[in-house]
Amino acid sequence: MKGPPVIYLIFNRPEETARSFAAIRAARPDTLLVVADGPRAERTGEAELCARTRKVVDGVDWPCRVLCSFADTNMGCGPRVASGLDWAFSLIDAAIILEDDCVPDQSFFPFCAEVLDRYRADERVMMISGNNFQNGTSRTPDSYYFSGLPHCWGWATWRRAWRHYDYKMQGWVEKRRRGWLKDIAKNAILEEIWRDKFDDIISGRVNTWDHQWMYCLLSRKGLSAVPNVNLVTNIGFGEAATHTFTFDRRHVVPRRSLTFPLRHPAVVEVCAKADEFEKRHLYQLSKRALHARLGRIIMTVRPTLIRLGLWAPLRALAAKLLG
Repeated sequence: MKGPPVIYLIFNRPEETARSFAAIRAARPDTLLVVADGPRAERTGEAELCARTRKVVDGVDWPCRVLCSFADTNMGCGPRVASGLDWAFSLIDAAIILEDDCVPDQSFFPFCAEVLDRYRADERVMMISGNNFQNGTSRTPDSYYFSGLPHCWGWATWRRAWRHYDYKMQGWVEKRRRGWLKDIAKNAILEEIWRDKFDDIISGRVNTWDHQWMYCLLSRKGLSAVPNVNLVTNIGFGEAATHTFTFDRRHVVPRRSLTFPLRHPAVVEVCAKADEFEKRHLYQLSKRALHARLGRIIMTVRPTLIRLGLWAPLRALAAKLLG
């Protein structure tokens, strides 16, 4: 493949890594940069799993420059990915990025390559995603559209965009005080969801790197180029995952292929219909609004229900119906 380098993020899942590496091997990139976290000392058997996972990339059997950044001990998901991407973009100016549990269709690679080249100097476009969560609906006759929402289960970006990334989100506290998210989210429930995500980073409750990348794009009103079909499937749901423990049908979308030559959008602007659907669909805004409304009603009549002995059974029924 004559195209951009691939940054490959791995950890401790040799089986998933073997499946995603098979897709990379089929694409035959000229340069592969492998970023691996180290084992946790308290996890029995994890050192062996990490070693087996790293062994998978020994399967490079095509002309390819392989560069590795392997941590000796565990850094954690957030610091390892952030530092690994910092390292990679100190060496290259654009790349496709895949995690060990993200399996791409082969059309994902030339799609990223062409769009990376087309918008290389366009500061408005900050990333290319392999993910489409439109539930099978085509929002445009073009091969891709632009979104203000980032998704990173298979993506690509440039050094010029990554340089804006701030792992510590140093500007968030002031933005929170000013109510900046209200105009960005344009929905009280979504504003609360995003605010909680960003607060989790500042407080250290969540160890991740992608909330910060979302914050980076939202802060700069950056755009993501989104394929009109889903190109990457996440196979990492389960107990061994770092964050995606529970299978979620909204996020696990079958892979399809893009056809070439690509049809490029005439203008660089957000597809509002696509983003509005995605906010409602992925964040379940209608269901959350219903929960909130019912909660307010129930708390208003709670004293009466307790007095009548109906509070406990109605609470159990509501939990069953609303999940």
